[in-house]
Amino acid sequence: MLQRIQSLFLFLTTLLSLLFLNGKYLTFFDNSGSVIIMSLSEIVKLSGSGDSVKTGEVWILLVLAIMIPLLSLLIIFLFKKRNYQMILTGILILLISIFIGASLAYSFNIISKYDAAFTSWYKLIIPVIQLILSVLAYRGVKKDEDLVKSYDRLR
Repeated sequence: MLQRIQSLFLFLTTLLSLLFLNGKYLTFFDNSGSVIIMSLSEIVKLSGSGDSVKTGEVWILLVLAIMIPLLSLLIIFLFKKRNYQMILTGILILLISIFIGASLAYSFNIISKYDAAFTSWYKLIIPVIQLILSVLAYRGVKKDEDLVKSYDRLR
């Protein structure tokens, strides 16, 4: 059924994932007054004079940011196959965890390399919320599977 609570959790995960697909992801300031912007595909350093220099690529974040909403939508429409839903929701939890880990790794790399500090850190909270919603969706699918198994035992 599409009206199950785990479908709502997965839909919210999809919506939150779409926030990452536009614009900059994280912004840092270093001691020299330069701004370092990390988007989902690259790291760009903007100097005080307005020059921009591409300092790195972060394709893993882009790939994960595209895979997470697609997998969330796929899981919603597999409502008749709860076993597949549980497996794919576990994979979704793993992908979101990898996204969080990669984001933190790149952030700490920028902080140590450029002696920079966060200016916009609120987008780091969104993957954690996605992770919580995915775990809640997994629990909902598990409850449904357990309920169906208990009815099978009664017959």
